[in-house]
Amino acid sequence: MRIDLFLKASRLCLRRTIAQKLCDAGLVSVNGRPAKSSHSVKPGDEIDFRNRNRRLKVRVMRLPDSKSVAKAEAANLYEVLEEQLIDEE
Repeated sequence: MRIDLFLKASRLCLRRTIAQKLCDAGLVSVNGRPAKSSHSVKPGDEIDFRNRNRRLKVRVMRLPDSKSVAKAEAANLYEVLEEQLIDEE
């Protein structure tokens, strides 16, 4: 599954276009390497991304069966490894 689709399905990003823009800006990395929006992710991969004033590092636990995922199920797709608030002054 593409990383932009995973970020949207897991509700880590509100829209796929936002996920694509984060990737294009170099704010998303998979397993420590910068990722384009078309990069494939699989269970076990670690995604590190920055969105506004938050940096989040998650581990992919499983991939969704379809593009649309229920809100309750979305949280089970990943495990939060690290969350950090960034002060922008």
